[in-house]
Amino acid sequence: MANNTADHPSGNSVAEGNHDGDFGCTVMDLRELMELRSGEAVTKIQNTYGDVQGICRRLKTSPVEGLSGNPVDLEKRHTAFGKNFIPPKKAKTFLQLVWEALQDVTLIILEIAAIISLGLSFYHPPGGDSDLCGQASGGAEDEGEAQAGWIEGAAILFSVIIVVLVTAFNDWSKEKQFRGLQSRIEQEQKFTVIRKGQVIQIPVAEIVVGDIAQIKYGDLLPADGIMIQGNDLKIDESSLTGESDQVRKSLEKDPMLLSGTHVMEGSGRMVVTAVGLNSQTGIIFTLLGAGGDDEEKKVKKAKTQDGIALEIQPLKSEEGVESEEKEEKEDKPVKKVNVTKKEKSVLQGKLTRLAVQIGKAGLIMSALTVIILILYFVIDTFGVQQRPWLKECTPIYIQYFVKFFIIGVTVLVVAVPEGLPLAVTISLAYSVKKMMKDNNLVRHLDACETMGNATAICSDKTGTLTMNRMTVVQAYIGDTHYRTVPEPEVLNPQTLELMVNCISINSAYTTKILPPEREGGLPRHVGNKTECALLGLVLELKRDYQPVRDEIPEEKLYKVYTFNSSRKSMSTVLKNTDGSGYRMYSKGASEIILRKCSRILDASGQPRAFKPKDRDEMVRKVIEPMACDGLRTICIAMREFAGEGEPDWDNEAEILSELTCLAVVGIEDPVRPEVPEAISKCQRAGITVRMVTGDNINTARAIATKCGILHPNEDFLCLEGKQFNQQIRNDKGEVEQERLDKVWPKLRVLARSSPTDKHTLVKGIIDSTVGETRQVVAVTGDGTNDGPALKKADVGFAMGIAGTDVAKEASDIILTDDNFTSIVKAVMWGRNVYDSISKFLQFQLTVNVVAVIVAFTGACITQDSPLKAVQMLWVNLIMDTLASLALATEPPTESLLLRKPYGRNKPLISRTMMKNILGHAVYQLVIIFTLLFAGEKFFDIDSGRNTPLHSPPSEHYTIVFNVFVMMQLFNEINARKIHGERNVFEGIHRNLIFCSVVLGTFALQIIIVQFGGKPFSCTALTIDQWLWCVFIGVGELLWGQLITAIPTHRLKFLKEAGHGITKEEIPVEDLNEGTDEIDHAEMELRRGQILWFRGLNRIQTQIKVVNAFRSSLYEGIEKPESRSFIHNFMSHPEFMPLSEAEEARVSVPTIQESGQEVEDFLRGSGGASSSS
Repeated sequence: MANNTADHPSGNSVAEGNHDGDFGCTVMDLRELMELRSGEAVTKIQNTYGDVQGICRRLKTSPVEGLSGNPVDLEKRHTAFGKNFIPPKKAKTFLQLVWEALQDVTLIILEIAAIISLGLSFYHPPGGDSDLCGQASGGAEDEGEAQAGWIEGAAILFSVIIVVLVTAFNDWSKEKQFRGLQSRIEQEQKFTVIRKGQVIQIPVAEIVVGDIAQIKYGDLLPADGIMIQGNDLKIDESSLTGESDQVRKSLEKDPMLLSGTHVMEGSGRMVVTAVGLNSQTGIIFTLLGAGGDDEEKKVKKAKTQDGIALEIQPLKSEEGVESEEKEEKEDKPVKKVNVTKKEKSVLQGKLTRLAVQIGKAGLIMSALTVIILILYFVIDTFGVQQRPWLKECTPIYIQYFVKFFIIGVTVLVVAVPEGLPLAVTISLAYSVKKMMKDNNLVRHLDACETMGNATAICSDKTGTLTMNRMTVVQAYIGDTHYRTVPEPEVLNPQTLELMVNCISINSAYTTKILPPEREGGLPRHVGNKTECALLGLVLELKRDYQPVRDEIPEEKLYKVYTFNSSRKSMSTVLKNTDGSGYRMYSKGASEIILRKCSRILDASGQPRAFKPKDRDEMVRKVIEPMACDGLRTICIAMREFAGEGEPDWDNEAEILSELTCLAVVGIEDPVRPEVPEAISKCQRAGITVRMVTGDNINTARAIATKCGILHPNEDFLCLEGKQFNQQIRNDKGEVEQERLDKVWPKLRVLARSSPTDKHTLVKGIIDSTVGETRQVVAVTGDGTNDGPALKKADVGFAMGIAGTDVAKEASDIILTDDNFTSIVKAVMWGRNVYDSISKFLQFQLTVNVVAVIVAFTGACITQDSPLKAVQMLWVNLIMDTLASLALATEPPTESLLLRKPYGRNKPLISRTMMKNILGHAVYQLVIIFTLLFAGEKFFDIDSGRNTPLHSPPSEHYTIVFNVFVMMQLFNEINARKIHGERNVFEGIHRNLIFCSVVLGTFALQIIIVQFGGKPFSCTALTIDQWLWCVFIGVGELLWGQLITAIPTHRLKFLKEAGHGITKEEIPVEDLNEGTDEIDHAEMELRRGQILWFRGLNRIQTQIKVVNAFRSSLYEGIEKPESRSFIHNFMSHPEFMPLSEAEEARVSVPTIQESGQEVEDFLRGSGGASSSS
């Protein structure tokens, strides 16, 4: 088995950009080449180009030195082969957003009513002024006033326009922010290429055809290419082909590497042959007519950014779940986990239910208002006054009816809290912006509030809790345990030589130790941190690793078994220089490598037998003491293969045996100094922190104790992956939830765990129904294998520095500094979002309750709402918009971390809030009704009740309106506290937005009352009247103190509102793996979206294209899963594919399928659209 290396002509130096003529192949040649697979591709390369070197020559690049990086050359390549960029979908224009905002039903009803009102006000029927029409016409003081009938209709239309513009502007800025975030994520994505012989990282968009790219475990390939050299390279191509098996790449069989696929194992180099729209991903996007949906670029986020993503997930059924569990029994860790979509965010579920409840109540109230008004008018006019219905009076009657209708609609408008989505959006957008400063890059908006509800965090150890700056501090070499790194003189020179060679060669050549950036700093560790620690040991032993690597470049490595989570070791095979036999160097977790050792080097550097009893003694005397100091132990070993014949390299168990142990080293990774404090904050906040690590149990326990995850004398479990699996699986090897429920509540440390264990644990905790609330779980991860757990968790955190592309792709939030304290900040922001929305609800619902009751009773008693349509709109829309801005931008405080998390089923409106809402409503209603029915006596003015149509605004009703607004203004200050705190002014000076909104609203109110005139139905008030209004408003603050004094637990009658889904409400089948929380409220809102599926049917026609793409992979074999291709492609690149049985059943629903199925289906898009 040759090492997959192409021999390169020695003379081919760096390709300069001053070549005459063009390149030796065109874009189309390369495109055709990249569409071939495996055998066909190899033949084509041999026939057309000779070998991969031939392609490099034609592309004028050197396989060793790479491109020159000369700007002229790069520009030429851009022109010839295109840029590595898939143009984003055009953003919606402002006008489109305005049009969307106009689709709101309540607004449409208002518009219609306003237009009818306008039309009628211009129509003056002949003889319409006769007395016969009753009081309808009287009361117009003069012609000018009668002409002003159009003002109300115009004012309503005007306020509708304002609302639409505000909404559209909001959507527009949200979209803009999202795109900014997206492009930021993309700019941060870099890839390693070789230019001028130097290994450098460049942004993905700058990769050109002809670049030599270095690829390694965990990369997401940014462009198409052909492999030049590879070690044990395996690629997951399911995002392109829908095939779950990992594809092994080699020069002889299949050297084609495609963009958008994931490197699951190994490393290598490739020459880039197609970028951007010419790469395989780009071609498919072009076929799907997406032109590369929003920044789909190389990363192919497979999710259109406005969130109504084609996030079509395969529908699953019970059999699917069973087959998945059967599959788990087989020992194939890679294929185990089936990634399901996230449930709808906790807050959204609650808000949707609440909105539907409020909407229904509002509809009933408004219908009642209209019916009562019309009946009263009809009975009064035709019954009591016994007037005949005259033809010429009809327009006037209709005008009355329209007025009633407008009042009814206004009640509805006031009842529905339009400001709510606005408050949610502002709050989230504001938080996301600020979280950026706290090193949290939020990829999915709703993750931010879900984090506030988190009850459990499953954290990695390395890099998150520790500094990820590894150093060797102890060593066992030649029968001696050194507590500090020994001087090179005390070691046997032969042993030392072997160690240096083993460490230098058997590590990724991309791992290096570079000099510090500034004087006196620490040396920079580049690449794998554990390998850096070993290279650091070489330097401490006063040797250098670079000359060894120069002598044996990567091309000379015969075979490499790269590190992966199942091997937990890495080995490199070299062919001996004299051609006789091979030598293999290995390193890995000490307990794994020692089991495979049969000899060990003694003090004189001679191998002696190493029996199981010696091994047990070594574990007891060396490895356990090191682990108990919190050190990670790594064993370094080697093996000689004598000359006779070539070993069977694919039989790993055989190859990795009979090793000779050279040394065992203890590597320290110090705990980050700020972590213990952060963890104790989490524990105070009611969040359980669990550590899930691949390290051995003693090391894990020591670190967990240092961090404060474990406290002495507490009854907690520390398990190894193996014990964990024994305890949670039944005899058939299936995971049982009941068994898991016995384990997880006490589990604090899971050591030697595989990615599957992590996923099982996370899924088990999320699905668990023990305990009073359902758990909300956050998970941190950095490796490719953490993908499934990150996707399954309610919030997945990926590491920004150490994380692989695959992990970032699966995550919701990226920690740009890899630090655990940033997670605590995220919790704080999340709780703040939740509280901001509760504050806004408390304010908004008080306004709604009062306005609806006033409008309803006023209308029924005086045939006219005391608050006019335009005034209502001012209170409801403008004030609410501003209030949502004011209350949603409160900065978080540390005190948020002193209470327990709300959990999934705690209602949005707590009993304390309900007490506040009802308490303030009582105060406001008493004041308003007093003013309404006795205000004229108190202020000594004319009564405004029972005025005829089109009469001028009265002082009386202006005062009622003004007092109402003043009370809301001061109640906004009360709404700043929702947990019954007394000091509502605390920290108000820190929130400039709040202060400016309150003052701004006050100023606008003065303008409206003094100068609003007819459109706002206001007359100017005197200074005395103003002072009274403000005084009554200030009474709100005093009343608020009174309400706070009443203990909530005494008020048994208070109900909560806006629950999450409780356990009892979830149908049994919904607790299965594949289903999300069905939000019944959401379903009511979603019937109309079924039409959307017609669009999906078009996709079915495009599957033909895809089949052509796949059939070249499996010549002539038509697999039943081919229809699922679009699913796999359109959802995130799936890590762990479906089982065969399930995949055969996946189909894209057509419009004829039952509503329920479509409903399930919609949840994919629903969750996304409401969250974006």
